[in-house]
Amino acid sequence: MRKILINGGNFLYGNVEISGMKNAALPVIYATILANDVCILENIPTVSDVTLSLEILTDMGAKVRRINSTSVEIDTSCLAPVTPSADLVSRIRASTYLLGACLGRFGKAAVPYPGGCDIGPRPLNFHMEAFKKLGADVSNDNGMFTADAPDGLRGSMISLEIPSVGATVNSILAAVFASGTTIIHNAAREPHIIDLAGFLNNCGADIRGAGTNVIKVVGVKSLHGTSYKILPDMIEAGTYMVAAAACGGMVNICSVVPKHLEAISARLIDMGVGVEAGGDRITVTSNGFLKATDIKTGFYPGFPTDMHPQFAVLLAMAKGVSTITDSVFDNRFKYADQLEKMNANVKVSGNTAIFVGCDLKAAPVVAPDLRAGAALVIAGLAADGVTEISNVELIERGYVNIINKLRALGADIVMRVEPDAVATPSVG
Repeated sequence: MRKILINGGNFLYGNVEISGMKNAALPVIYATILANDVCILENIPTVSDVTLSLEILTDMGAKVRRINSTSVEIDTSCLAPVTPSADLVSRIRASTYLLGACLGRFGKAAVPYPGGCDIGPRPLNFHMEAFKKLGADVSNDNGMFTADAPDGLRGSMISLEIPSVGATVNSILAAVFASGTTIIHNAAREPHIIDLAGFLNNCGADIRGAGTNVIKVVGVKSLHGTSYKILPDMIEAGTYMVAAAACGGMVNICSVVPKHLEAISARLIDMGVGVEAGGDRITVTSNGFLKATDIKTGFYPGFPTDMHPQFAVLLAMAKGVSTITDSVFDNRFKYADQLEKMNANVKVSGNTAIFVGCDLKAAPVVAPDLRAGAALVIAGLAADGVTEISNVELIERGYVNIINKLRALGADIVMRVEPDAVATPSVG
């Protein structure tokens, strides 16, 4: 068992380089199935979700070669229309993209029920309805999702009930080879949708309107390989912005797209944090004193649900009463019990958490999911004393080298391996 140990109370100073976006890399990795050729992906984050996705493609017959730590070559020309390993698929939510990619390329797909963090219901009904609109027969039998289009896929009008990222991705993947034109209404607008369309267009697809709520996909006959660089990770960037705000100091968040971070920046400014954007960096300046505020998550360009737990730490520290309401996922609040161990005054009512600001104190805590785990790291950085965090593998699903990046900013943080402790945080 590995645990993160943090001796809190240090200000943070310096530069932090942001890695490629996990949520953009994963759809693009599965989209290489459609290329049926060799693709080179750059700025790929070395996180466990990416490693697992590459393992899934390899298990299905693709040839995957690491060029360096952030670049990978994927040859899907030998990939077969087989049912992927249930053991692998059940460990990652993004494996749902196999449905759209395999249906698009082979005209059929069979994928076991996917895994991922337990943050609330994430049904695949929107995905399956989109496949039906394109002419596929779909079913869910004993946890096996299947889609079959023996007569081929046909362009259609798809109207999503909510702007679901996953359903938008799968609709695009399935529509690339569909005859005619597909129009996706109420599409997700997240930057990773733009990245997916950019990659596929580089391969020869005809996708227009990505980044808006109406996406048009004109079916093509085939795709070809390409080289593509993944966008920087807005959630990783936001996490370090929050860490700087919580601890105090001045941190330059480098290699980012500031526009993607506007909702996060606006909330930090509301709380009295200095945020200055220029070029491909954002500078966050904080004296550690935070104002109370109210936050409501929403679909992009609204405040991202994936930043909810991290901001919960700031609200727990802010002077006065604050609230955060999650309108996207209803089970984002598992961090509450853990923050209470650290002296936080938080009460969850329905899909809203209410905070009365106080000083955080160190305690042993358990990461309940990816983003809540990152939030507990931030809480440990700001708390008085030594915080011990377990379930660190969940944090590693989405953050590249988080310990070394924080140490470079002045944090007193280490990884301890049990039962033989190999490192401990310094005292004082």
